[in-house]
Amino acid sequence: MKILIALIIFELIIVIHEFGHFMVAKLCGVKVNEFAVGMGPAIFKKQKGETLYSWRVFPFGGYCAMEGEDSESDDDHSFNKKSVPKRMAIVLAGIVMNLLLGFILLVIYVAVTAPITSTTVSKFESENAKSHVTGLEVGDEILSINGMSIFTDMDLSYQFQNDEDSVFDMVVRRNGEKIELKDVAFDVNDGRMHIDFFVKPIEANFFTVTEYAFKNTVTDGRLIYITLFDMIRGKYSIRDLSGPVGIVNVIGDVIESETDEEKGIDWGALMEQLLSLAAFITINIGLFNLLPLPALDGGRLIFLIIEAIRRKPVPPEKEGMVHFIGMAALLLLMAVITVSDIIKLV
Repeated sequence: MKILIALIIFELIIVIHEFGHFMVAKLCGVKVNEFAVGMGPAIFKKQKGETLYSWRVFPFGGYCAMEGEDSESDDDHSFNKKSVPKRMAIVLAGIVMNLLLGFILLVIYVAVTAPITSTTVSKFESENAKSHVTGLEVGDEILSINGMSIFTDMDLSYQFQNDEDSVFDMVVRRNGEKIELKDVAFDVNDGRMHIDFFVKPIEANFFTVTEYAFKNTVTDGRLIYITLFDMIRGKYSIRDLSGPVGIVNVIGDVIESETDEEKGIDWGALMEQLLSLAAFITINIGLFNLLPLPALDGGRLIFLIIEAIRRKPVPPEKEGMVHFIGMAALLLLMAVITVSDIIKLV
């Protein structure tokens, strides 16, 4: 079942991404030769106007094939004949759709898991709680920790889980004023930091749910760039990355955690967890695509920026070669990550 759920999540994310390209391409007057769901031989095809719509046999992947996207074309409605701003809009549309999907999934998730968890201290475990003794007060809204802005409780968790000395510099809002707190400390028990305060719940309504979902979208998106930076400075290695195999394993863990031997699967709790996981994946896929790397949408955007500056396009054969090399490198990286995932499973 975990493989089926993973396929559904990945296919939804990819189709939404490609539909973003498709929708904006149509709005910009670009001829779309084919919009496909899945890969491999077609099991269903329908020609409507200038576009062939197809459903293909393998349920992973999909594509939006535009005229003149990767080669020269004399068609006035081809991708390469459109202005740079229009082509930029088409390239960015897939990323925007991924982020929009993530936001919508988070709105649903926040609504069904209400009340909302805030970042405001409601009480301490005791008057002698170490964080209280070293500066925190009831009613403090935590705005930043060690220089990182705090938007959600997930940001709090990230900072606390990735700490080394259990001492933090914080900025809080207290009685309407921003206050800097130096060296807020926590006790360490059996090598693990002990969080000794609780946070206030927030009543769920249209405005609070929308606000928290937006903040959570920012939190999830920011994490990919933090992780990449941490990899560059050596905090994480490639073995810490997960690909499709690793994500399938995570989904299996989620299913197992929501399964009782007597009662079976708690479908409500499982759907909540899958909503959060799917939102995290689509947001990160969208923002990963924004990286200025060949073969990614961010790489295509860089070539369009260069064209705007030079006032003439980079020769298609040269751009195509760069994207080909980039795609080969990404496929190699994916193969390495997949092997790593399998080794970890074994």
